[in-house]
Amino acid sequence: MAAAGGGAGGSSPSGTKTKKLKVAVIHPDLGIGGAERLIVDAACQLAAHGHDVHVFTSHHDKTRCFEETVSGPFPVTVYGDFLPRHVFYRFHAVCAYLRCIFVALCVLLWWPSFDVILVDQVSVVIPLLKLKASAKIVFYCHFPDLLLAQHTTMLRRLYRKPIDMIEEATTGMADLILVNSKFTAATFARTFRGLHARGIEPGVLYPAVSVEQFHEPHAYKLNFLSINRFERKKNLDLAISAFALLRSGDALQDATLTVAGGYDMRLKENVDYLEELKRLAVTEGVSGQVKFVTSCSTSERNELLSNCLCVLYTPTDEHFGIVPLEAMAAHKPVIACNSGGPVETVVNEVTGFLCDPSPAEFSKAMLKLVRDHDLALGMGKQARDHVVQKFSTKTFGDLLNSYVLNVYHERME
Repeated sequence: MAAAGGGAGGSSPSGTKTKKLKVAVIHPDLGIGGAERLIVDAACQLAAHGHDVHVFTSHHDKTRCFEETVSGPFPVTVYGDFLPRHVFYRFHAVCAYLRCIFVALCVLLWWPSFDVILVDQVSVVIPLLKLKASAKIVFYCHFPDLLLAQHTTMLRRLYRKPIDMIEEATTGMADLILVNSKFTAATFARTFRGLHARGIEPGVLYPAVSVEQFHEPHAYKLNFLSINRFERKKNLDLAISAFALLRSGDALQDATLTVAGGYDMRLKENVDYLEELKRLAVTEGVSGQVKFVTSCSTSERNELLSNCLCVLYTPTDEHFGIVPLEAMAAHKPVIACNSGGPVETVVNEVTGFLCDPSPAEFSKAMLKLVRDHDLALGMGKQARDHVVQKFSTKTFGDLLNSYVLNVYHERME
């Protein structure tokens, strides 16, 4: 396989630029989250470029999903929802593999050939899909799964060893690999050393945000907003502790914090972590000023963004993070950790603040915006301009379309 990042913007022979391709998209669970937002945007943009797009997944709850998956320009077909997501809250990775393999088998057996198949997150299906000799496989790697999994005990290491080996081997079988940031690209090279040694380098395709959905804010309340899935790795504790530290001053008794994000009652961690956060708010003495909003709709999220002073983004070493883009598109500054993807999206002291992941540092940045309303307004304006220029869905769609056409053209040579 040629270097995955090469030639994305190059020209194609006559006819390929305008050729309508049949594109399949395979995603494990079409819920609400950054990965899902990206894959929905990808499907929408490929359809907007004239391609025939069909999304396949193992789960799609029409009451908890992005609106485009219900009424968008592409159909969604579900296979394997009857298969377990875990076995007594264990073996999540194996179950995810089995569910995705079932989806891939159904696509192989029951659907005609596709020109390009975009595989998201789970690479184990790539060898199966390669049986469709006519199809080119594009794999979008949000982050190496082996780095996200726990390897804390001998049993866990034994369990993960074959899974980790399969991940690297099958990832390398894709015709094109894309990642969501330069940070992830560097991590990919360090993690999959065998692939890197073979000259396989992923291309960078930044996720995007539809700026048109965000309008000028109609209010600037003394409200801080955190948007993230209710998972421990998202470090939502930091937002609550920083807010409590900020409110320790008498002048800020009117300040509030809203903690919103994806929440799935099927996931034990979501349920447990939400309760932990509520207990933390009580311990910090701010339970009356912290509001928790689970699985808000797009319109509800946009309303929250419109009314807040700024957005707190608390994960460390996040491989990208779509929330900072959404916040900046909504004319709001972002306070984020100075690591991972936000370093590539948030311009420090221009569109927000990049801070060490401590309550003290976050609260200092929050206080600057509280004390200087013009600073918050100015940063919000520059944030909006920044996103429009570099992270719009048009920019994302044009580059993705170029990648897809080029990988398809390689098949024709």
